[in-house]
Amino acid sequence: MNVLITGGAGFLGSALARRLVSSVAAGGPIERITLLDRAAPLQPIEDPRVHYMAADINDPAALEHAIGVHTTTIVHLAAVVSGQAEADFDLGMRVNVDATRLILERARALGTRPRVVFTSSVAAFGGPLPARVADDTRALPQSSYGVQKVIGELLVGDYTRKGYIDGVTLRVPTISVRPGAPNKAASSFASGIIREPLAGLPALCPVSTDVRMWLQSPQCAVSNLMHAIAIDGAALGIDRTVNLPGLSVSVGEMIEALRAVAGAEVAARVRFERDPAVERIVASWPSDFTAERARALGFVADRDYASIIRAHVAAQGVALAA
Repeated sequence: MNVLITGGAGFLGSALARRLVSSVAAGGPIERITLLDRAAPLQPIEDPRVHYMAADINDPAALEHAIGVHTTTIVHLAAVVSGQAEADFDLGMRVNVDATRLILERARALGTRPRVVFTSSVAAFGGPLPARVADDTRALPQSSYGVQKVIGELLVGDYTRKGYIDGVTLRVPTISVRPGAPNKAASSFASGIIREPLAGLPALCPVSTDVRMWLQSPQCAVSNLMHAIAIDGAALGIDRTVNLPGLSVSVGEMIEALRAVAGAEVAARVRFERDPAVERIVASWPSDFTAERARALGFVADRDYASIIRAHVAAQGVALAA
């Protein structure tokens, strides 16, 4: 396998690359992994098969260099996140729509029908929603980010229908707990209210404890990306977009899980200051899914939120008080 990961210097791209080099990939042995990103990796992977490429994904020349006839798999993770895409419409369209089209056009030009895994979002949904979103619930995004992701979903589906690529789109739950620094996603607090208190720092929560979210751990997200890379496209049929399984958890339940794992003193580091803009975006997203099709296809969810916190503690080497 020859794999390109856009946004490869990010935490999810790096985690996927590490899993790929340490696993026996279902698509065959790993020959090369190219991690394309504007940023430098914080922790480079020391493996001769892993190559970093600093470039803008909106640069057609860079994409032509990164994606060649030997590229078997493209995992498109790079994106302008929700809050930033809402604040800067032009930037969101340029990165989330225009660059996606450039990547698909480059894959089309190869004539080799590579597997393309595109990460979408629960922000694809909005408006009046059932208590649990079913696999046939209409996508009606209520943010620019959600609209841009749905455009990407449709493009991946049509390029697959035309035989240019073998595409898979994953509607990924909000990932918690993300390591590293906060980003400009409206959902960034879903990691911050756990990550920062565990590191001994205060955390600000911009929404009420009643807000409920559809969540997945980084470890589970990587497992589902691995599965998407390997899955037989025939099993997906004409519908190449999958609502991934997750956990429906309220902010209050997240903080209670933090208290159970790390103690009351750690949980008390979270304080609340409502931000109407963030709350509006997050409240427009669905908080629960049936995800029946994804489970039948072999995609997985976490057991419970306390387990997600414990996995973060183990991965980051956080020392908990006795």
